[in-house]
Amino acid sequence: MTDDRGGARAPGRAGLGKRAAMLPLMLAASAATAQTGGITPVDLADPLVGTAPLDNPAVIGNAPPPGEPVYSGQTSPGARLPHGSVEAAPVNNNIELQYPNGVPVPYYYTNPTMIGFTGGGGPTYGGNAEPIIMPVVGDWSPPPAYSQSYYDKAREKAAPGYYSVFLDSFRTRAELTATRWASLMRFTFPESRRAHVVVNFPRHGGTVEVVGDRMIRGRSNESRGVDGAWFVAEFSKPFVKLGTFRKSPGDNEGWGIGNSDVQPGTRSLSGSYAGAYVDFATAAGEQVLVKMAHGTSYEQAEQRLKAEIPGWDFDGVRAAARGEWAQLLNRVRVTGGSEKQRKLFYSTLFQSFASPRLIAAKGEKFADTNGKVQVAAHDRYSPVPFWDTGRNQIVLLELMEPEAVKNIMASELDMAREKGYMNTSFHGDNAVFLYLGAWERGIEFDYEAAYDYLRKNATDPKGPRGYLAEYMKRGWISDIVPDHNPSPPYAGGKAGAATTLEYAWDDYALALFAKKLGKDADYRMLLKRAGNYANVFDKSIGFVRGRTDDGQWIAPFDPAEPYYNFMMKEASGWSTLWLVPHDVQGLIELMGGRDAFNARLDQFFTRPYNPTGICRDCTGVIGQYVQGNQPDQQAPYYYNWSGQPWKTQALVRRILAETYGSDASGYGYPGMDDQGATSSWYALSALGFYPVDPSSQHYIIGSPLFDDASLDMGNGKTLRIVAKNNSAANVYIQSATLNGRPWTRPWFSHDDIKDGATFVFTMGPRPNKSWGAAPDAAPPSMSRRR
Repeated sequence: MTDDRGGARAPGRAGLGKRAAMLPLMLAASAATAQTGGITPVDLADPLVGTAPLDNPAVIGNAPPPGEPVYSGQTSPGARLPHGSVEAAPVNNNIELQYPNGVPVPYYYTNPTMIGFTGGGGPTYGGNAEPIIMPVVGDWSPPPAYSQSYYDKAREKAAPGYYSVFLDSFRTRAELTATRWASLMRFTFPESRRAHVVVNFPRHGGTVEVVGDRMIRGRSNESRGVDGAWFVAEFSKPFVKLGTFRKSPGDNEGWGIGNSDVQPGTRSLSGSYAGAYVDFATAAGEQVLVKMAHGTSYEQAEQRLKAEIPGWDFDGVRAAARGEWAQLLNRVRVTGGSEKQRKLFYSTLFQSFASPRLIAAKGEKFADTNGKVQVAAHDRYSPVPFWDTGRNQIVLLELMEPEAVKNIMASELDMAREKGYMNTSFHGDNAVFLYLGAWERGIEFDYEAAYDYLRKNATDPKGPRGYLAEYMKRGWISDIVPDHNPSPPYAGGKAGAATTLEYAWDDYALALFAKKLGKDADYRMLLKRAGNYANVFDKSIGFVRGRTDDGQWIAPFDPAEPYYNFMMKEASGWSTLWLVPHDVQGLIELMGGRDAFNARLDQFFTRPYNPTGICRDCTGVIGQYVQGNQPDQQAPYYYNWSGQPWKTQALVRRILAETYGSDASGYGYPGMDDQGATSSWYALSALGFYPVDPSSQHYIIGSPLFDDASLDMGNGKTLRIVAKNNSAANVYIQSATLNGRPWTRPWFSHDDIKDGATFVFTMGPRPNKSWGAAPDAAPPSMSRRR
């Protein structure tokens, strides 16, 4: 918080108490700094990580289709706070003209020209944020062509809460930072009498208005931003000329916006691509700052600006954003590994807090899912992308931010009350993972209230579970065989086999939920449904396989062929086979025992990936395994159930090395991050464990990447993981202790660490094939509960 001059206000009692509470974290940060030679976690986190695609064809697979780019992590390098509602971000993807990356992400690392910058007013991925703001020197063009600028990659810099780039075409430096509700941009111009700042809405347009000689404001026609459809942008110095523009009425698109309707001197205009331009005469090195906020009205946008950025202290706002990230990232401290590994770790940890986004703090006004303006009774968050982050990132939040998780659960419950059903996300019905996982980790909440909606999702055919009536009647979901090639780009179908597996997993978690509430009849009903995965397992070939309406197995069937929605969901039969995280032991038995299961797993990770169809989402491949998408990301840990945990140890190290940052830029991801999911896989696996079933309290052990790692949990206790004799070659666990006691299981539970714990692993270059291999050492499964 700042005073009217942009300086820091003196803390009150609450501020002093908060600082006192932060003292242990500050001491921990000091220790981390001392151990790393003055480099802190926030120094190592690079938001550019995740923005680039991989470049090794052997790891990319057969994607992309001709004429498309390889998927990157689809992350943004922009400036934001943890769970921030606003991001000040660069835009080098002209998504108005094409959909080049699967989702409307604003930035793709290898794109050579910058279109502009945004500062809020957009949905989750940020590509639809509005308005777009661009500093230009000389001639400028209206959208959608824009006045694009080449930019110098060597001078591009991103850090938590900050982004900077030099626009070569305009000899102008652009810097971005942000608060929770506002963004601040600083443009350093060359000497010019033709310096401009152009501000515009995308195609759907809106209304823009130039107010006085220091403000542009506007209202979007179709804003999907959680921060509101109205924006106010203030400038640090008066402009000398102004004008507005839009696409001319009519259907003529022609070049750019067709017959340009640019109106010099006009202060207000509405229409498609509506925008305003303001001119400055600048000396060399002169800076023009723009601060912007959104709201449900101009008044709210102005209030947010005054409250969060009352002055023009760019460096102060940047330092505050960095401090907030440092407070969070300092809670995980690692030593050892390479500099690149430490950078990747903190960068993926940073990206792991991309979602869900804080919509309103307690006491603030917000619009609910029905558009009704309410006052938040608790911190209100955006929906959780359960199919993505529900598999791993929510566990990271439960470990580190239990208070935030309470508010996230309350937000989801409120949305269920508003809509009548609990949120789902994309595919499956995975909200139960959040609630049961939090309950298993001791986070207090009104779980019975949540159960009512979770149960309604699982039993009401009118609800969000697709094909639920069929699933409840048969115990499986059929598929319709198209009269043409079902491989991509075909995207029709019911994903019947994969959906059956997802619902069985959901049902098992809900069964345990019901049991904890004493609802025995529900428990028995749901537990029976949890075994439905076996109904789409074809024992004659040993694969999960689609069935037609009459119950016949779909033929021909090639498990190596990926599909978008035919039988499988963005995956092949090889990948979908392992989508039984709740009952790995049951899957082992279906396959004929440990030996057969291990043989099939070995094939999975070694058989070359060479399908006919091209699945855009199926990148980051090792054999048939696809790290770049969700369906099989838990499979590398399955050897811990089948008596060969040393294979998991080697595989995890290989995946970390080959599918993250292995490209020339060092910023590559195996596929879409999906708001923190692919990032969380790296962060958790690098620490040495992974939540194969996030609804349980069990963590499956991999191979710790660092010599020493400490994670300060949200309850004030610390989990420490020490790896002795660790190196790039010594990936295998020889022995382990927990709090000084021998540990022979390749997994542990939250109960084992909740009061603080220290694991010590002794590593070596060759497998210890007896450690963690005994049948009774295997992690729990539905078929063998502990």
